[in-house]
Amino acid sequence: MNVSDFDYELPEELIAQRPADKRDGSRLLVVDREKGTTSHEHFRDIKQHLRKGDCLVINDSKVLPARLYGIKAGTGAKIEFLLTKRIEGDTWETMVRPGKRLKPGDSVDFADGFRAHIDANGEGGTRIVTFEYDGIFMERLEEIGSMPLPPYIDRAAEDGDKSRYQTVYAQHDGSVAAPTAGLHFTEELLSEIEAMGVKIARVTLHVGIGTFRPVKTEKVEDHHMHFEEYSISEGDAKTINDTLDAGERIVAVGTTSTRTLESAAVLTESGWRVAAGAGSTGIFIYPGYEFKIIGALITNFHLPKSTLMMLISAFYDREKILEVYEEAVRERYRFFSYGDAMLIV
Repeated sequence: MNVSDFDYELPEELIAQRPADKRDGSRLLVVDREKGTTSHEHFRDIKQHLRKGDCLVINDSKVLPARLYGIKAGTGAKIEFLLTKRIEGDTWETMVRPGKRLKPGDSVDFADGFRAHIDANGEGGTRIVTFEYDGIFMERLEEIGSMPLPPYIDRAAEDGDKSRYQTVYAQHDGSVAAPTAGLHFTEELLSEIEAMGVKIARVTLHVGIGTFRPVKTEKVEDHHMHFEEYSISEGDAKTINDTLDAGERIVAVGTTSTRTLESAAVLTESGWRVAAGAGSTGIFIYPGYEFKIIGALITNFHLPKSTLMMLISAFYDREKILEVYEEAVRERYRFFSYGDAMLIV
């Protein structure tokens, strides 16, 4: 299977540079796999496609203001950091730009006494750095960091991005990119969905460095995913499994929730169920994969030739997904992180 099989044409002007005025005002393209039909709605209409007994699974990982701009000590060279993973304490794996200017032993100064010391070279051009600062790390990061908007958003992060590039239910710090399917939910919409008799379960998967890296192999099967940390509590696992026991539907909000659920799947006497606990997953879902847990998927529109295009093609059908994307382009949907949404049932 070739990576080029998941390519499509996208006019640049359809790449959303800013979020919709209202979270649930985004458009929603509904795909019915059984009927082979599509419909064009707004995200707030998603209630019409959920039913009592469903379990909506959300990823409550919180995006760090992980992009930092500093000055290399001794030279004054401008340096950009992107924190990608906490290793231990104040030591982090970090993407740096320009990387050639930073070697072990160097230091970078940020605002108000916040400093990074380069400890070692990491994998894939990253650096292992230890931060020196006064106060509480996360509070200082909130003060001086900016949101790590994806490279296809052609502008600097603004104050408003600290709330809009974050789900309303974000709770656990750790992601360097938003679980974007969840950006469309408001607290009011979630309350209305719960009032319908839909259960809501939380999982946590911290989106890592792999989200920034394109697939560079020609063959899909040759690509290797980066590992990401996830966790599911005992209570949330029970909610999910009770739903499966009742023969009801698991509706995953986003590909991150999907990957968490499918990574935590265990075969029991009752069939596939979800195991509580924490783990690390490098699961790679592409056509041919048999889904074990999810029955419906809410997702945004993804980059051509990306692993996320492969995942949704596995959930439906590659050729039909590409036809849906062509329809979305014709209908002038907004694409990628700040764009519109799709529901596949």
